[in-house]
Amino acid sequence: MALGRKGSRRIVVGGTIYRWRLRRRPTYGQALCWSPCTCAVEHADHPGATLVVITKHPHAGNWLGRPGNPVLPSHVADAIESALRQGWVPVRTGSPFHLDQSAGFSPSL
Repeated sequence: MALGRKGSRRIVVGGTIYRWRLRRRPTYGQALCWSPCTCAVEHADHPGATLVVITKHPHAGNWLGRPGNPVLPSHVADAIESALRQGWVPVRTGSPFHLDQSAGFSPSL
């Protein structure tokens, strides 16, 4: 499934243009700090398999007031490079490729 253009940002990694996006509002689990913030990435010109990056930070819009670190373009670029090394092919259609970078996330109990 392709990302919506509205709210997505462009990023260039290795000469290739990608689009990435965060959810504006947290999911219920993210709002309660049970699960970390995620972002989605796809190839800008030939969308195929979406990259889903699971960060180690709570969503900035969580309901508990836990400080959430912003997801920076440099973090997204690092995630794209890591996913490409692990076998993500952004122009091939298929299931989303999940990249779990949540080591260090501690959910609220």
